[in-house]
Amino acid sequence: LRSPRNPEQKIIKRVIALEGDIVKTIGYKKKYVKVPHGHIWVEGDHHGHSFDSNAFGPVSLGLLHARATHILWPPHRWQKLQPVLPPERKPLHREQE
Repeated sequence: LRSPRNPEQKIIKRVIALEGDIVKTIGYKKKYVKVPHGHIWVEGDHHGHSFDSNAFGPVSLGLLHARATHILWPPHRWQKLQPVLPPERKPLHREQE
């Protein structure tokens, strides 16, 4: 996705929550956030050391640029990425559509 602070910069983050989800944040100004319509909540894999939604809040879907499917470099880490969330980062609640 494009960085909310610098749209010229692209960043790779894991989508943690979708619009309508309630997520428990890690160091954000609010302990719980309901992701607004048209937004997602993204996080890096290194909690506390990542420039992600815990730093800048929900991200507009308009900044979503592409989807990462594989790790290619370094070669010893080559693998297909699996769409899984760490259990402790799953949304707390999903609004009924």
